[in-house]
Amino acid sequence: MAANRSTSRSTPTTSASRKRLAAEQEALRLTRRRNRLFTGVAGGLLALLLGVVAVVQLRGTDSPDTAASGVGATVREDSHRLNDVADAKVTFVEFLDFECEGCRAAFPVVEQLRSTYGDRVSFVVRYFPLPGHVNGERAARAVEAAAQQGQFEAMYRQMYETQTQWGEQQTPQDDAFRDLARKLGLDMTRWEADYTSPATKARIQTDIDDGTSLGVTGTPSFFLNGERLDPKSVDELTVAIETDLAGS
Repeated sequence: MAANRSTSRSTPTTSASRKRLAAEQEALRLTRRRNRLFTGVAGGLLALLLGVVAVVQLRGTDSPDTAASGVGATVREDSHRLNDVADAKVTFVEFLDFECEGCRAAFPVVEQLRSTYGDRVSFVVRYFPLPGHVNGERAARAVEAAAQQGQFEAMYRQMYETQTQWGEQQTPQDDAFRDLARKLGLDMTRWEADYTSPATKARIQTDIDDGTSLGVTGTPSFFLNGERLDPKSVDELTVAIETDLAGS
């Protein structure tokens, strides 16, 4: 009988211990899972903010500014400039594709750089729509058509602000671009003509040819005073700009 009483007393204790152990293990499992999730999300956000996800590795080495030779120029006289800096000693160039998610991620980074250095550095945009994007070239034509009416930057901004609505589609998004042009109050007859104009296509092709000659294979691709950059962080971009400003 003593043995039976001892057994009956130990059973609840053993059961409670097992429950506590199971609860502790479950809590530990959930904590580890939350940590993994937090690390993944935080890492993703950090990469986005730093522009790491925006940078595609490029082949080749730094390329000089060959505007004088007209072959593979980083900047041309008619290249679109986001700001007007008289006699700028430093020029920052981005080859971009408006349908590229990496370019959209880099957009706020470039805007921050403009805010900081816009009075000393000239910021230039070159078109480089990638062949894998159905609407990349169309988006470039839409922006260029707006540029013919003095609305390059306004359309440039709208493309990134609305990219999630028209990007990565497998069908032409001409109507979406028309809507953007209407929102800007553009002369639609003129915009339509420029949107399909051979001159507009040739203008974009010139940028593509220059980029290809410079070794650009992905977007966004950055050049500073003719030398290609491959930054891994915003700090690296800032240091590069500061260095060139100090030496100018």
